Amino acid sequence: MSPEAGGPAVRGPIRVLVVEDDPVAADAHQLYVARVTGFTVAGVARSRAEAARLLERTDIDLILLDLYLPDGHGLQLLRALRAGGHHADVIAVTSARDLAVVREGVSLGVVQYVLKPFTFATLRDRLTRYAEFRAAAGEASGQEEVDRALGALRAPQPSSLPKGLSAPTLESVTRTLRESPTGLTAAEAGVRVGISRITARRYLEHLVTNGRAVRSPQYGQVGRPELQYRWLSASH
Repeated sequence: MSPEAGGPAVRGPIRVLVVEDDPVAADAHQLYVARVTGFTVAGVARSRAEAARLLERTDIDLILLDLYLPDGHGLQLLRALRAGGHHADVIAVTSARDLAVVREGVSLGVVQYVLKPFTFATLRDRLTRYAEFRAAAGEASGQEEVDRALGALRAPQPSSLPKGLSAPTLESVTRTLRESPTGLTAAEAGVRVGISRITARRYLEHLVTNGRAVRSPQYGQVGRPELQYRWLSASH
């Protein structure tokens, strides 16, 4: 719909297509996107072919794209979209760490990469930055304003994690919890990851705070009940 003469353009929520073949991950990504203000999930595709069909009949602004799909690489889908005149932006959500793939993705319009596993806070940060970049309008007054607009897409500062927590250890704890459908106590997580129970609990509590895990008391033994942590997306 065209804006009224002299008035600002009216923009609705950013429409997102989630492309992910793993059903648990797809459900999680859909849930996370829906929790970020200004975004809405317009569709979910489990394959390259399904994504192409959805893009033909659905107006999409942003694609959350897994690169490893059952019927082809995600960048093959992206090359076909660009050849067909589709201009949706892309955030690659993947475990791929090959920098050659990263460079090719950038040339095809991938604006951000989010490496699996990741927390809700990480994806929320990327989506918020993308929204800021997308909202920039008008003519830049100079180099500084151009740099500021492009800088909105850059990765967050290291301070995004609480003091004392490291990204590699968080990835290990996250992976361990995801692979334990019945849940883990802090002591069990510590043994599997190779850290102390107290340290494991800090990381597990961080996952709870960011909506990635839930905790509940575990009964059955004499004494105080122990907290059991479960990966949230695996329980829905």
